[in-house]
Amino acid sequence: MALRSYCRQLAAQVFRLKLCGNECPRNAPGCSFSLAGIKSLHEPTGVLARSSRCVKRWHRRSWHRCASLQMPSQKSHSDTTDFSRWTLAWGAVAFSLFGGSDEKTEEQKLEDELILLLKKAKYSMMIGELDAADGFLHRAVRLAHQMHNNDAIIYTYSLMANLAFVRGQLDNAEKLFKAAMSFMLSGGTPQDDNALIEMSLKLASIYATQNKNELAEHGFQFCTDSLEAKMDKQKDLPPESLSDEERKDTRLLLGLSLDARARYLAANHRFIGACRDYRHALQICQEEQGESHPQTLVLMSDLATVLDLRGKHDEALVYVKKAVELGQAAGHPEQHVLLGNMAGILMHNGEFEESAKLYQEALALAHTAGDAEAIEQLQEGLKELDNRRNAKDNSKVEDELKE
Repeated sequence: MALRSYCRQLAAQVFRLKLCGNECPRNAPGCSFSLAGIKSLHEPTGVLARSSRCVKRWHRRSWHRCASLQMPSQKSHSDTTDFSRWTLAWGAVAFSLFGGSDEKTEEQKLEDELILLLKKAKYSMMIGELDAADGFLHRAVRLAHQMHNNDAIIYTYSLMANLAFVRGQLDNAEKLFKAAMSFMLSGGTPQDDNALIEMSLKLASIYATQNKNELAEHGFQFCTDSLEAKMDKQKDLPPESLSDEERKDTRLLLGLSLDARARYLAANHRFIGACRDYRHALQICQEEQGESHPQTLVLMSDLATVLDLRGKHDEALVYVKKAVELGQAAGHPEQHVLLGNMAGILMHNGEFEESAKLYQEALALAHTAGDAEAIEQLQEGLKELDNRRNAKDNSKVEDELKE
């Protein structure tokens, strides 16, 4: 069950990447494609909710980055709510661009057409009509190139990249992310811009999925090193030159990067490094989003899982018990996952009776939530528990016979 926790969170990472199309890099240009009023690439959007699956975010699994990653996001099911936050702001701009004018120039008509195509694409993605979304995005990117609107090109490429990932077209997703990054860099975006780092993190996660370990590790290292260096520079800046939102956005993106790398390291059985990154990510999340934030609870559970895999069952229990207690008080949407992780750790610690109770409680909640994946994994955990109990009973009988 503990191993299942890690696998579940790895799936959440993939799901977050799949849904980042609903967010577009939160630090990327705004969605107002007016040639006269496009936001700077360097201007934070204030929407990146990365939270438990994305609220103010560590959206990508629940990291609410002021501006998230999603992440969520884990699988966390709140990334779709994130979608609405970005989409509503974007839609409001779209409907108000030229509302006061009866006559539109050809350029304005093209902008309206582009905005409509992107709205259709995002809606199609939201309802799962991926082929339709792909068609709208291809039309949109051709129109953006025709208009020579680099910000629109970057935004559309990012959506296309996320859609390609959803469809399992990892090579295509890689090319599209790289294309978006190339346009950003050629437009003067600094390499430590949060939007570029966020795309780099997605690329690293793609490489990890493809078992391209050298590229994945290089990508994760680039993200963490760049963000830590950026934060060091920010310490020397006068307070008025950097908003609290910008500072928080950068710090939460670092937390998301550490979280992603920790899961990658755990997948490769490098548990010491995974524990280090999980601890650092957990500290950031606690300080920026609070002790009871959904992402904080997920990180506590993830750290407990890795500690359990290292054989540190007592320390693992401290973290997972705290996560379960806080989750129960806060009404965590995936409380059954936290309970299942705790049941697995108790089982590994030889506390079979308590483990069985928690497994049953988690299974009931999973049925209520309709979480088929969790139900299957919890049932597997119960089977393992039965096997361990039987093995212990048989061993006891053998010892008695010897005596």
